[in-house]
Amino acid sequence: MPTYTYEAMNSVGQPVKGEVDASSSDEAIAKVRAQGNFPTKIKEKAVKKSGSGGGQQAGAAAAAPAGAQAARRKSVGSVKKKLLTQFTRQLSTLIDAGLPILRSLRILEQQQKPGTLRLAIRLVADDVEGGATLSEAMARHPRAFDRLYTNMVRAGELGGVLDVILQRLADFMEKSQALRRKVIGALIYPSVVITFAVLIVVFLLVWVVPQFEEIFQQDFNTELPAVTRALMGVSRWMAGGGWLLIIGLPIGIWLLSRLLRMSPAGRYVVDNVRLRIPIMGQIVSKSSIARFTRTLGTLLSAGVPILEALNITRDTSGNEVYARAMARVHDGIREGESFAEPLRQSKVVEPMVVNMVDVGEETGELDQMLNKVADTYDGEVETLVSSMVSVLEPIMVVTLGLIVGFIVLAVFMPMVSLLTEIQS
Repeated sequence: MPTYTYEAMNSVGQPVKGEVDASSSDEAIAKVRAQGNFPTKIKEKAVKKSGSGGGQQAGAAAAAPAGAQAARRKSVGSVKKKLLTQFTRQLSTLIDAGLPILRSLRILEQQQKPGTLRLAIRLVADDVEGGATLSEAMARHPRAFDRLYTNMVRAGELGGVLDVILQRLADFMEKSQALRRKVIGALIYPSVVITFAVLIVVFLLVWVVPQFEEIFQQDFNTELPAVTRALMGVSRWMAGGGWLLIIGLPIGIWLLSRLLRMSPAGRYVVDNVRLRIPIMGQIVSKSSIARFTRTLGTLLSAGVPILEALNITRDTSGNEVYARAMARVHDGIREGESFAEPLRQSKVVEPMVVNMVDVGEETGELDQMLNKVADTYDGEVETLVSSMVSVLEPIMVVTLGLIVGFIVLAVFMPMVSLLTEIQS
């Protein structure tokens, strides 16, 4: 009977190694699990054999890794954050109830509607059944489970607190999505109003005002007022193709920013410009700080080493300015500095953040301090967004009123002049 060497984790997350006699790899996995261990690697012990039997076994051994590599290459697409958050919380509940990971995955697979997430859960469950750890199986699908997700799961596996880590991960994802929804929801109203205002003004200048211009040229023998002449000039420019420039300018800026963001230097320029926009720059800055502090705090509380946590935070920050700041902090810590000092030198956060980080390092509660910073900035972002919307509403109404008033005044002034001449 062949002998299999294995690597596994015991019930408290400690690595163990050993050998079992089994007729197949599946039987070996079953025996390892019967001992209360979770296998991460199973390999048949090499035995020198001659003849055709050895050749057949070598072919089978070569075919097995090839099949495993083919399965490993299979990767699913991205998954909606809402569905992933729901799956994470449900998986945490099942594991906390004492169900094995594989059975929990099979249960959640059956509950999911047909789609990308269901396929991802099925593939992950198949890999776990084949001896892979949950984090290894999820890492094979990076578009569905990003680095932050897989590293949190790996930390939970090593610490034997996978259910707690999944619960924290679900809370983190829910808070991030809630902040994003609030910002987007608050910006929808002014965006819609501005869009319709621009379309109305373009319609007046391109189709309505030219008709009045024809009337003035045919029926008025007097010189038109300066306001009317200015309006006619703008109308002719708009009708001659200026409206394409006004409508196409935002689209062109968006396409240019997307093109620039394809390179690190371009991303840095675009993100730096976004941070300098009045009011909007403060919202982007505080949102980015809330995102990277919450991400880093969540990773540290899960037991991920700080250097690895900084690398993950840098890759998932979503803003190149703060990503480079995290890289400088990473290099500073690796050279023996504290967290607060390179963060202070980067000058991308307020002194309050640096002081809280400094206090967190001194007290050994850095993860809690980072989460407090994230909560504080989440509240400030909500306040800023509400204030911006409150300020934008009257500004939009007054601006649109002035534009329409100017058009009406320019159109009716020649008529008033004509009526005055008729009466005199």
